[in-house]
This record gives sequence, C-alpha cells and structure tokens, in this order.
Amino acid sequence: MQMLYNSDSFAVVSFDVPDAQGEGPLNRGGYEIVDKFARKEIFIQGALAESFKQGVQALIETGPSEEDMDSFIERFASLSQQPLVLH
Repeated sequence: MQMLYNSDSFAVVSFDVPDAQGEGPLNRGGYEIVDKFARKEIFIQGALAESFKQGVQALIETGPSEEDMDSFIERFASLSQQPLVLH
C-alpha cells in the first residue's frame, strides 16, 4: 500500500499485490480513490486501473497543477458508489 496523491479533494492509494510466483507488479492490485467532499470511495483494478495509471503518467509529463490532477481523478471518482466508512 502506497499513498500516491493527497489533496484537499482526493486521496489515491496504490495496492500492489504480485501473483503467487512474484511476477507482474499489479496482477491483483489496484487503486483506491477517496473523494473527500462526497465522502465516497472506489477501488479500481484490472483494465480500469491500467487506464487510470496511463492517464496519470501522461498528465504528469505535462507538469499538471493540483486542479488538473483533481479534475482527472474526479472522472474516476464519479463512478464511486461506496460511502466512506472510517474504522
């Protein structure tokens, strides 16, 4: 588990779970996106997680502002249905 991004609006955490043979860095992992204002979260994995990763990498190459990052993350966070629950 690794915190990748944390702003006033969103937090993004990466979960990397290698397969049983230790091959493939994101075989069963994914990303948890927390929308702090909506108080919702979503866990994305598989093709959606790969799309998110590639989009973030492309955005980083442009030197984005926090608003740019939040705008990109919001597209994925808008899919969240799970209310945020604190333990």
